[in-house]
Amino acid sequence: MVLEVIRMVLPVLVMIGIGCMCCKKNIFDMNGLKGLKSIIGDVMLPVTLFNAFLTAEYNARIVVVFLVVYIGFGIAIGIGFLLRRFVKPYGKFLPFLVAGGEGGMLGYALYGLIAGSQSGFATVDLGQTVFAYTIWLGLLTSVEGGKVSAKKLVKNMLSNKCFLGMALGILLGATGVGGLIMSSAVGSVVSSVIQMITAPVSAIVLLMVGYELSLKLDLMVPVAKTIVFRLIIMGGLLVISNLIIFHIFPFDKSLEIALMVLYALPAPFIIPIFADVGEDGKYISTTLSMHTLVTVILFVAIVAYSIG
Repeated sequence: MVLEVIRMVLPVLVMIGIGCMCCKKNIFDMNGLKGLKSIIGDVMLPVTLFNAFLTAEYNARIVVVFLVVYIGFGIAIGIGFLLRRFVKPYGKFLPFLVAGGEGGMLGYALYGLIAGSQSGFATVDLGQTVFAYTIWLGLLTSVEGGKVSAKKLVKNMLSNKCFLGMALGILLGATGVGGLIMSSAVGSVVSSVIQMITAPVSAIVLLMVGYELSLKLDLMVPVAKTIVFRLIIMGGLLVISNLIIFHIFPFDKSLEIALMVLYALPAPFIIPIFADVGEDGKYISTTLSMHTLVTVILFVAIVAYSIG
């Protein structure tokens, strides 16, 4: 068992370490990092999401999981607003750091290392992704008094390649067209192409995580509070999700592991993209970096449970 844990966890630590080294030795600069993010965000992740939802099983269970995850994160962001006064003067962005999850840039990569395939994570990521592009993004946009409109949210969704990849995968998967394609003579060709495009995702994502790790000592108190709040909230959501889902449907360890990975993730990394973070930028980046380290620690525990 120990060797199995090491086999799954060591590659994660090595790639994060390589990322840290690349930053420290200036092996590539921020322009190089920007290029990596572009290839991941514009090509590899959309294809990963497309494939995950193309091959997902569409049934009553995925609807229930969607509702549980979506409503759960809605409750989490509400609790975040109640906790803002405990993280002054950075409380403005606290609700967005205790709700949602970085499924695209981290969740699929970690789950894929455990399960050998990233498709199983799609069942739990659907609710998270839709939540991120509706309630989470709508409230984030309004932080500085910006107007939130359905038109603006739809525009954000349709301009995001990851969302489009997911939407196309759902359309083809839910209608059965995807199944027909994958079971046809060209199915193996499509699978080979997808596998070639998505194979480097885990390694590149973890390398970028290591490159961007930033630990600001002067922010440790508010950052630590934020992470503790998130861990408590996510732990509660995991327990409640398990109770609801596995009361309705038979227990499925792979689904439980997907939920564990989801609730162990840091908040979405896109906060600075859609909001003017100003002086709160260092607090946000340090919180995301620190929680990423916590996620890696939790990942070790999840791996141990998965092979136990």
